[in-house]
This record gives sequence, structure tokens and C-alpha cells, in this order.
Amino acid sequence: MRIGLISLGCPKNQVDAEMILAALQEDGFEIVDYVDGADAVIINTCAFIDDAKREAIENILDMAELKKEGVIRKIIVTGCLVQTEKDAILSEFPEVDAVIGIGANGSVVELVKKVLTEDTRLFECPDQREMSMDGQRALTTPEYWAYLKIADGCSNCCTYCAIPGIRGGFRSRSMENILEEAKQLAETGVRELILIAQDTTNYGADLYGEKKLPELLHKLCEIDGIEWIRLLYCYPDKVTDELIETMASEPKVLHYMDLPLQHADDRILKAMNRKGTVAEIRALIEKLRTAMPDIVIRTTFMTGFPGEDEDAFDNLALFVNEMEFDRMGCFSFSPQAGTPAYDMDGQVEDDVKQRRGEILMNDQYSIVEDKNLARIGKTYTVLVEEYDAYSDCYIGRTYMDAPEIDGVLYFTSGKEYEPGDFAQVIVTDTKEYDLVGRDTASV
Repeated sequence: MRIGLISLGCPKNQVDAEMILAALQEDGFEIVDYVDGADAVIINTCAFIDDAKREAIENILDMAELKKEGVIRKIIVTGCLVQTEKDAILSEFPEVDAVIGIGANGSVVELVKKVLTEDTRLFECPDQREMSMDGQRALTTPEYWAYLKIADGCSNCCTYCAIPGIRGGFRSRSMENILEEAKQLAETGVRELILIAQDTTNYGADLYGEKKLPELLHKLCEIDGIEWIRLLYCYPDKVTDELIETMASEPKVLHYMDLPLQHADDRILKAMNRKGTVAEIRALIEKLRTAMPDIVIRTTFMTGFPGEDEDAFDNLALFVNEMEFDRMGCFSFSPQAGTPAYDMDGQVEDDVKQRRGEILMNDQYSIVEDKNLARIGKTYTVLVEEYDAYSDCYIGRTYMDAPEIDGVLYFTSGKEYEPGDFAQVIVTDTKEYDLVGRDTASV
């Protein structure tokens, strides 16, 4: 039986999809990277914001059309959208043969078999906490880097966020299981581990009664074959002195932190139920940059949260320009049903949200342009990803760039590299958000 899988949304969702694929492969299913002729297509959905929901629905509609045309046989919908819209999926998309919540991910093989052999619609949506975070994965990333999920769910309860309702409360994996998976990944050739969770900095608090991310990092650094360890999804109020010292002292832990801040106005942060003040955030950034002068901080901001007037936005814009973040994303507030912010007073018009986001990103482009120009003449270690025959150059990433969200470095070389190799590259030019260079072997 041939199974196609479409995975949408964040890296955490991608890891879930990889576990589903591994289970299907282990049971003898053939996994295909196309949908034409598939016996079943699984759509692993996201539901974090309205754009993600629209993308999921568009994919369901596309597969429904292919099913009508006889191109595919069965449609199975899994993932986060099921947690929020299961009744709507069942009622509005009769072409869908099974709706499976994340708590039933461990039963997907059995459910897929049932869908393919019985003329019936299936609905399985147990408690989210029944989802296992341990198990084999069929990597969908290149063989030299992989995500490593260390926890799931979230208990921070930001007023705009539906994740606690979708994924449940914060749950850490055991350190033993994480380390075992990391060793297996290293044995298959993975050189860069990217740690993910809804809140990586809270790792261990539920299992061990205290935050254990620093200890986990120390132990991951002991694994042969792993060269780079990158942190995503860190909450500013949980970045401890111990974590900063660990990052500064462990050579394998990259001086890169993804630190979604969401806003920089105390009134708005309080309305968002974000912990800490702007002054405390400033102090943290100063502490990080003092301990690691070369640290790259990536952040995300939200425009148009209810109550964001011009003064609040001005505070945010001023903060962005003062802090000069190396990497920054921006998105508009998207009201999610069931969250406190959904019907808060002071809703902001969509065109105002968009305009404010454009202002921030225009300012950020100038900041990145200046930072990239300052990197000309400097040498960086680059993880090689591919050779582009059209431009006759290699494409890779420095420690400053996470895959799929940040920039790349294009470089020429007189020697040959394979994906996953490391090269020493001198920066010679810039290309918008990216860098251009040549390897030291060519100098």
C-alpha cells in the first residue's frame, strides 16, 4: 500500500509526521513523496493562526478533488486542526475518510489499515496527553541535521495562543530517551541537532522539579558525531544564568538563541500574559551579549494585539531599532476562538496590523544590511548543504542561520564538498539577507 503524507506547520509538527512515517514504514507501507496513485494521503495539519488553518483547508480541498477524480483512494486528516475543528472537518468535508487527533498518533498504522479495508469513516480524538513523544522517526530533513523534540504542550497560557488547548499542558520527555534518540541520530550521520519544544527553556520542570536544559545540553555535547547544537523557542523569563554559562562554555552549543519576545510595551505584554517587563528583557539581552559577544538572537514580534495603540507600537518600533536583532520575524495578531484575546476590547484593524508589520520589517532590513556589511572580511565555519550548478557555487549555513527560517552563505571553492561537510569561508559580499564568500582553500 502506498501512503503519501503532507505535513504542514512548525518543526514540532514535522517531528510528529516523521514518527508517523516511521511507524508506517515499519509495518510495510510504501511511503511516496507524491500523491498521484496513493492509496491514502495523510494531511498533518497546523492550526496556530488563521493562515495555517486556511492552508490546511486548501490542502484538504485539493485532495478531495483528486479523490473525486480517482487519483487517490482515501484521505486522512491528522494534526492540530483536528483538535480545534474536528466536528467541522467531519461535517464539511465528506470526502475525508478519517479524522485522527494527535493523541491517536501512536495508533495511526492500525487506523490507516482500517480505513483502507473497511467502508467506514473513522474518528479518533483521545486526550492529547496520550501522544507518545518517543519512538523511531523517518527523517524528512537532510541526513546531516535533524530536529530533536524535547517536550510538547505548553502551560504558559499567553492570552493569544491556542496551543495549550490544542497540545495540552507542558510535558517533558525523559532525558534518557532524548539522549538515546540523539545517539541514534548521530549514528545515522546527523551533525547538527536543533532542539525544539513549545518552550525549550522549561525543559524538565515538570519531570524533575527544576529546569534541566543546561544539564541536557552538557550531556548532548558528549555524543560523538554531533558538532552543532542549536536552541529554538526559548522564553525570556526562563533563560537562567546557568543556561547562559552553559551556552558560553560548551563549544558545540551554538551562540544562537531563538527568543520570541512578541512585544516591547509593558501594557501589551501584561495583556498578553507574557512574563517579565521590557526592562527585564533589555537586561537579559545585555547579559547574553556580554557573555557571548558573537551571539545571534532571533526574535518574533506581533503587531495589532488588542489595545495596541500608536504609543504602544512606537515603543515596539523603538525597541526593535535600539536592540538591533540579528534575525527577526513579524506577524499580525490573529484572533483564535477559545483564547482570552479573541474578543478583547481594542481590536485593531487588519490594514493597521499589516502596515505596522511592514514598518518593523523595513527597519529590520536596514539593521540586517548593516550587520551583514560588517561581516565582510570575516571567516566563518559553514555547514555545506548543496552545490548549485547554475551559479557554480556551494550553499551553506553558518552558526548564525537556522535552516528554513534564516539566510544562507553562497561560496565558491576550488575543492569539492559533500552535503554535511564543514568549510571555512571568508565573507566577500552580501546579497540581501544572505552572505557571499569563498572558502579559505581558494585564497
